[in-house]
Amino acid sequence: MCKIEDKLNEVLGKYADSFTDKVYVDDFNDSDVLMEAFGITQELKSENKQYWGRELGKCWENLLRDLFEVTCVDFAPPKRFGQDEPADFFCGKDAIDTKYRVGSGDSGTLKKFESYGKLLQEEGYRPVFLFLRSDNLNAALSKMDAGGWTRYVGDDTFEYIKEKTGFDLKSWLIDLKDKGTFKIIRK
Repeated sequence: MCKIEDKLNEVLGKYADSFTDKVYVDDFNDSDVLMEAFGITQELKSENKQYWGRELGKCWENLLRDLFEVTCVDFAPPKRFGQDEPADFFCGKDAIDTKYRVGSGDSGTLKKFESYGKLLQEEGYRPVFLFLRSDNLNAALSKMDAGGWTRYVGDDTFEYIKEKTGFDLKSWLIDLKDKGTFKIIRK
């Protein structure tokens, strides 16, 4: 019986160590300028994280694509390489993919990050990820690195945007929050 318990304890011990090493984000204090522009609280977001994550991600993508389109003379929409569109849009030689955050660790997603980066480089582009949030899954980030992606996160993302477009998106979003321009009202 002792051997069985030792074996089972070994399994549980490994998981206990893994759980202890896990970095947890305090959900109720973790906000970002896009959430704040809409007045979305972490409490509201936690009611349906998948919905809010997906919608805020799409909003982030649309904001950036439209901003780059109206400010960059070398803007180009997404391009197909075979069946794939490995970037949301292009700005000169930068193939830009926007991410609100990346939390998926499924193998298909991770393989795409690596293969898309390599494909874009083979086509003569510099693959660039623009992340709004910094609470990203490390396994996904390592696959991006393996694919040759240049990653900008948080304030670095806003600096890249400002450099490329001449527009201070972060200050603009903060101003919207302060004015309550797009604050959502729950019914």
